[in-house]
Amino acid sequence: MNDGKLLEVDVGVGGISTSVRPRELGDDLHSETMVVNLGPAHPATHGTIRIVAELSGEKIVDADIDVGYLHRGFEKMCETVDYNQVMPYTDRLNYVSPAINNFGWCLTIEKLLEIEVPKRAQYIRVILSEISRVADHLTCLGASAMELGAFTVMLYMMEAREDLWDLIEEVTGARLTVSYGRVGGVKDDITPGFADRAKAAFKKVRDHLSNCDRLLTRNRIFIDRMCDVAVISAEEAINSSLTGPMLRGSGVKHDLRKSFPYSSYEEFEFDVPVGTKGDNYDRFLVRFAEMEESLKICEQALAKLPEGPIAVSDPHVTLVPKDEVYNSIDGMINHFELVMYGVKPPKGSVYNAIEGANGELGFYVVSDGTGKPYRAHVRSPSFIHMGAMRKMILGANISDIVPTFGMINMIGGECDR
Repeated sequence: MNDGKLLEVDVGVGGISTSVRPRELGDDLHSETMVVNLGPAHPATHGTIRIVAELSGEKIVDADIDVGYLHRGFEKMCETVDYNQVMPYTDRLNYVSPAINNFGWCLTIEKLLEIEVPKRAQYIRVILSEISRVADHLTCLGASAMELGAFTVMLYMMEAREDLWDLIEEVTGARLTVSYGRVGGVKDDITPGFADRAKAAFKKVRDHLSNCDRLLTRNRIFIDRMCDVAVISAEEAINSSLTGPMLRGSGVKHDLRKSFPYSSYEEFEFDVPVGTKGDNYDRFLVRFAEMEESLKICEQALAKLPEGPIAVSDPHVTLVPKDEVYNSIDGMINHFELVMYGVKPPKGSVYNAIEGANGELGFYVVSDGTGKPYRAHVRSPSFIHMGAMRKMILGANISDIVPTFGMINMIGGECDR
C-alpha cells in the first residue's frame, strides 16, 4: 500500500487527459479511490461541463472541472461586424438575461464615444435590466430546486418567469434573444400602458415567490442539503475574483449598481442582500432576496420615468427618423452611411463593467477608429466562478455537486470564447 501515490492510469476521454487519477488508500473501508465522469450532459451540467471526480466512497477527494466548448467564438466574431451588429452576439452570452448584456456592451462603446444617453433611455435600460435579473434568478433557483426534488417550486418560478418574459416581449419584440440595446440608446420606447401591466405582473410574481418561500426556504430536507455545503469564506471569494450573488453570499456587500452607479442607479432606493456563511443556502437566499429588490427598482423607475427621447440625436451614432430618410437627401445619406460603415469611435481602448445577474459583466474593447472593433474581450462572471468550483466541492459528497453547480448558475454562453 502506497498512501497517496498516484497510479499510472489514464482516464482521459475523447483524447483529453486529466490530472485526476485513482489512488490507493490506507483505510479499511476502501482499498482505492474511484474516478467517475459527471457530464457532459443536460440538464444537470448544461450540456458542456465535464467533472472528473475522484471519490472515496461518496466523498470527493479531488476533481477536475472542464467547461467544454459551445464553439461560438464571441470575441473573434465581434471583430467581423460593426458595433451595433455585436448586439445579437451579446444576447447569447447569458441568454437568460440578454438585455443586461446588450446594455453592458452599449455602455462600453458609449464610454469610448464619451456620450451619455438621454435620461428616459437610462430608465428604460434599468427597467428591462431588472426584469431580466429577476427572470435569471427565477431560472437559477427554480432549476436548482427541481434538481433537489422540489418540482412544485420550479413550476411556480417558471410561471412567474413567463409573466416577466411577456413584459420583455411586449417592449423588445422577443422573449430570449432580444437585441434591444443600441449604441446611444434603445431600439424602441416602452408601450402605452406598460406600467399598469408591469404592476399586475409584479403582483403575480410576488404571489408565486411567497408560495415558494413557504414551500422551500424552511423545508428541513432543503436546509439539510444546502446548509454548510460548498462554503466559501469572504477572503476566499475575493481571492477567487467572485462577484455578484456568489460574492455577496459570502458576506461581501459589493454591487456595481451601488459601488460604481451607471444608468442613473444612484437615483433608486434598494438594498444589497448579503449572506453570512458563504454556503449554498446563503447563495440561494441572496438571489431570492435580490428579486424583491429588483422589483422595487422597476416600480421606482416606472413611477419616475422621465419624458424625452430614447436615443442621442447624433446621426453619426443613431439612425435618423424615417421621415428624414424619405424626405431629405441629408437624412438618406446619414442613414446609409451609418448602416454601411457603422458607429466610429475614436482610437483607444476602454473597459466598462456592469452588474450582471451572475456578477460583474465587463467588456474590454480596442478601437482603431473604424466601424468595427479591433479587439474585444468579455469578462463573464460564469467563467470566473467555474474556477472556484473545485475548491467548493472538495470534501463534499457526490450528491452535493449538482446543487453546488446550480448555485454557481453557470451559463454556457459566458464560458465559451
